[in-house]
Amino acid sequence: MQAFFRAVLDLLYPPRCIVCHRFLEPGADPVCPACLGSLPDYDGPEPEIRFAERCAVTFYYEDKLRESFLRFKFSGLQFYAGQYGKWLAVTVRDKLAGRYDLVTWAPVSRARKRQRGYDQAELLCRAAAKELGAQCACTLRKKLDTPAQSGFHGRAARAANAAGAYEAVEPARFRGLRVLLIDDIVTTGATLSECARTLRTAGAAEVVCAALASPREENNLER
Repeated sequence: MQAFFRAVLDLLYPPRCIVCHRFLEPGADPVCPACLGSLPDYDGPEPEIRFAERCAVTFYYEDKLRESFLRFKFSGLQFYAGQYGKWLAVTVRDKLAGRYDLVTWAPVSRARKRQRGYDQAELLCRAAAKELGAQCACTLRKKLDTPAQSGFHGRAARAANAAGAYEAVEPARFRGLRVLLIDDIVTTGATLSECARTLRTAGAAEVVCAALASPREENNLER
């Protein structure tokens, strides 16, 4: 019965590749072979995140993958998180295995979540944690509805915009534990640095970070 309903949905709403957005054959994987073979794997230096030990990144934030992220973030395509989480989980296993006890995310503000209908970093985190078989918990709240980091240029401006924006949620749940902090995009590292600072101040033993993508260094201006 489930297969029947899936077939009907594929006819009514033909599936598209989550990267290039071209139509796929019914029942196909969510990423077309052409995109799967040309994903921009991240091979640059690890982003420097203050108050965190490491930061692992999966892809470069560019071209069709950038457009895919924008659809996920602003166009309601929440199901993209499933595939993104699988990709991010591979990176975590490869670079951060054995470095964390708990998985969490860098949250958006309540106002931004109401406006968008979801928190894209939370969806990504929960999908990755499911793939990793790891405990996922909300540890942070964004108490200030600050302007988007994309409106600021340079490390100092972004750090100032993020300063004091987060507070810990039930720190007793993670006090003394090593925390894996997940976000979708990392550029200057201001958001993750402030989140890591808040976690460490509230008692986390250590923080490591993972992000789905980061711009190439010469274009590192967006978050």
